[in-house]
Amino acid sequence: MTEHLTVDGGTIAYEVTGAGPLVVLAHGMGDSRAAYRFLTPSLVAAGHRVAAMDLRGSGESSVGWASYTRTDIAGDLIALVEHLGGPAVLVGHSISGGAVTIAAATAPSQVTAVVELAPFTRKQSVALGDLRSARFRRGMRHLLGTALLGSTGQWREYLAVAYPGPKPADWDARLDQIEAMLREPGRMKALQGMGRTAPTDAGAQLGNVRCPVLVVQGTLDPDWASPQAEGEAIVAALPPGLGRLAMVDGAGHYPHVQFPDQVSALVLPFLDSVRA
Repeated sequence: MTEHLTVDGGTIAYEVTGAGPLVVLAHGMGDSRAAYRFLTPSLVAAGHRVAAMDLRGSGESSVGWASYTRTDIAGDLIALVEHLGGPAVLVGHSISGGAVTIAAATAPSQVTAVVELAPFTRKQSVALGDLRSARFRRGMRHLLGTALLGSTGQWREYLAVAYPGPKPADWDARLDQIEAMLREPGRMKALQGMGRTAPTDAGAQLGNVRCPVLVVQGTLDPDWASPQAEGEAIVAALPPGLGRLAMVDGAGHYPHVQFPDQVSALVLPFLDSVRA
């Protein structure tokens, strides 16, 4: 059942399933909490209370927010954790990977651990050699087309690159759902607003994190010329011993949707280690 929390004059939509230690899931831009439709059941079955939220401007959350930075999203996450009676493990994908980093650094009493899925946490820079990767060039082209033109067609093209290899069984229906959502007034503007934000606020907080961090990257993620190098750089920027990187072979930018069983097999032992 969808519930709503008022934050900063807007409303954040979320739903809670299961019982046990709290895990809060935050999706990436241009998506909704349905991104976790395959991962949530395994978390619930393992004895967790799972809250999946729609980011501001996304899904069933309200539109018209003043800004969409990672710091803004982190504030929404912390508000939800406090509302639900934390602390919680935070799982964030893409832009939300940076947001959960900020939340962990700024509200340590509310965050017991962090999982970053294909996270945009560090300041990005493109080297000339990166452009040798056709996958990276294609992804960047469609991301820029979406950001500049507000085109749902460009976003669909990006998603086709971001999901290399196997697609989920509901692929066509899910693409139609995402496109319909982005055609609702204010939704594409929210995506564009997120796309214009730089992750410098998240990168600046990496050294202030004090809880365990699991970074998960797909080996074929088109958002980086080397997803492994990006994941290693995030772990290196954390305090020593807190972070570790796991790679999902053949996954693109959405490992938790393409390969939910493999991601569950990484996340559940990590959660168990936090609970121990």
